Amino acid sequence: QVQLVESGGGLVQAGGSLRLSCTASGFTFSSYAMSWYRQTPGTERELVATITRLSSSTNIADSVKGRFTISRDDAKGTVYLQMNSLKSEDTAVYYCRADRQALGRIYWGQGTQVTVSS
Repeated sequence: QVQLVESGGGLVQAGGSLRLSCTASGFTFSSYAMSWYRQTPGTERELVATITRLSSSTNIADSVKGRFTISRDDAKGTVYLQMNSLKSEDTAVYYCRADRQALGRIYWGQGTQVTVSS
């Protein structure tokens, strides 16, 4: 059974930091690109960051560049999103996603709420 379980969300003051984790099971984690998305009510899910297989490259959205970092630990089957200098506009539900384009497979986690108070 495929599972992606996010954790680390919560309430933080503006300027603070959080680290989100997403732990995978039920598939070969190291073979998948991993991404973090976020969504606020009434809006489309927004791509925040992506890390490819073997951590060969990362892509960070302009809105969070210089503040957020994505990393992965294949031995632990976990992808991380380090969020620094948080702003109120970072408030959202954050989701992790695993995808392997070659097989047309995409998996989503259930999401974790991040709330930044100003």
